[in-house]
Amino acid sequence: MGLFAVKTTASQEQTVADMIASREEDEVHAILAPDQLTSYVMVEADNTAVLERILEEIPHARTIVPGNSSLTEVEHFLSPTPDVEGIAEGDIVELIAGPFQGEKARVQRIDEGKDQVTVELYEATVPIPVTVRGDQIRVLDSDER
Repeated sequence: MGLFAVKTTASQEQTVADMIASREEDEVHAILAPDQLTSYVMVEADNTAVLERILEEIPHARTIVPGNSSLTEVEHFLSPTPDVEGIAEGDIVELIAGPFQGEKARVQRIDEGKDQVTVELYEATVPIPVTVRGDQIRVLDSDER
């Protein structure tokens, strides 16, 4: 049993992974298509022969990269990273979702456990702290840069 990298058409990784999964082959054990890995899908299978047979019928699958990959090479894709990672207090951010979309703000507090950030809006006449999810902001300027 090995972990194989399958080359795909760009932006079709999830489609290829879904099509491989829909085959329900006993020899295929796991499929991984992380967003950070462009044009590749990782497949755990008994051997390359069964994978080649499956890939012949899948339109966006190109080739199998020669050789096996190890679990340590893909381990970092298996644990989710918090949305507030890389954000620090004092950073200038833009709200990209919610009722204050498009507003600029300064980060006041970060709650990593809840994946939330408390910000203070720039253009507000009265400074009001607003708590938003970490995926609803984009860092514009950081004090650490």
